[in-house]
Amino acid sequence: MTQHTDLPSDLLPTTVREFFAAHIARDADTASSFLAEDAVIVDQDEIFRGREETYAFLRDAGSEFEYTTEQIGARRVDDAHWVVTVRLEGTFPGSVAELDYRFALRDDLITELVIANHPA
Repeated sequence: MTQHTDLPSDLLPTTVREFFAAHIARDADTASSFLAEDAVIVDQDEIFRGREETYAFLRDAGSEFEYTTEQIGARRVDDAHWVVTVRLEGTFPGSVAELDYRFALRDDLITELVIANHPA
């Protein structure tokens, strides 16, 4: 099981915090407003590029399931890279997952988001 980190949400960059809040609320319009025009989202090895593909991903990701999302960790890699670890519980296969959301930022916008299983 993942250990909670000491970095509270309010120490994350505003862009990451607000994107994540919108993403959890399944508000693709707001979430996509934090993405750069050339943003790339990688989710479990599937790649979405540019405004249309990333918006469609944000709109549709996980929509076939019911689940809760809890932030269980966060860390700063450097000024442009941040990782938020979440625990999902729901009606998807396996019913529980811990995922890392790895953000790359440029000019207060998300240029890359990689979503992957949190290492055990």
